[in-house]
Amino acid sequence: MADEQAQPQLALERIYVKDMSLEVPGAEVFTKEWNPELDINLSSNAEKLDDDHYQVILTVSVTAKNAEQPAFIAEVHQAGIFLLKNIPEDQIGQILGAYCPNVLFPYAREVISDIVTRGSFPQLLLAPVNFDQAYAQSQEQAGDSANAQIDAEGKA
Repeated sequence: MADEQAQPQLALERIYVKDMSLEVPGAEVFTKEWNPELDINLSSNAEKLDDDHYQVILTVSVTAKNAEQPAFIAEVHQAGIFLLKNIPEDQIGQILGAYCPNVLFPYAREVISDIVTRGSFPQLLLAPVNFDQAYAQSQEQAGDSANAQIDAEGKA
């Protein structure tokens, strides 16, 4: 029985939209030819809820400009509650920073597409994202900045 309890467990227990918005600053956008410039930003964060549960929130923001004028700003905070039980400590960062956002992204992508379409704009399908690569890069940058800080402190 003790062996069963020690088995690592990872599960998505709930997925939900924590927040979403669509802002259309001006109606003039609907009178011009549609040739948008898109600025897409992604971020995620995790919060420990109890010993075994984490809330992970993936934020997707899309700002569209058309003819140099703001057309719309769409944002969704897609959240999930994940069970992480008996997971080795050195794997938790990767799970929360890459695996969980990978799970949440298709849901966030659907919400963005839906609210943009409801704003009477053409459908917007976001390209897939490699969260594993993004996580690895963020860890590398964090390591570089920590090393730079150690170097600076060592020289001080």
